[in-house]
Amino acid sequence: MLEFRYDTQLLIEGENLDEDAITEYITENFKGDCLLAVGDEELIKIHFHTNEPWKILEYGASLGEIYDIVVEDMERQSRGLHG
Repeated sequence: MLEFRYDTQLLIEGENLDEDAITEYITENFKGDCLLAVGDEELIKIHFHTNEPWKILEYGASLGEIYDIVVEDMERQSRGLHG
């Protein structure tokens, strides 16, 4: 059993994005692990394992346009099923 079930990935396109501020906000406000927030002022890629992927999507949408959204169920994948 995984502690954090959903591998959540998305791109955020916006203006004046700050990967350090985004990392800090996610770390302080959402439960999860394996966080990556990389990019520049106009495009950030987020990768995060969580049980509440919709909260990460809502946060991303508050910063700019989100796209290339992937939410995979790693528990299903561990049983050999499609995520």
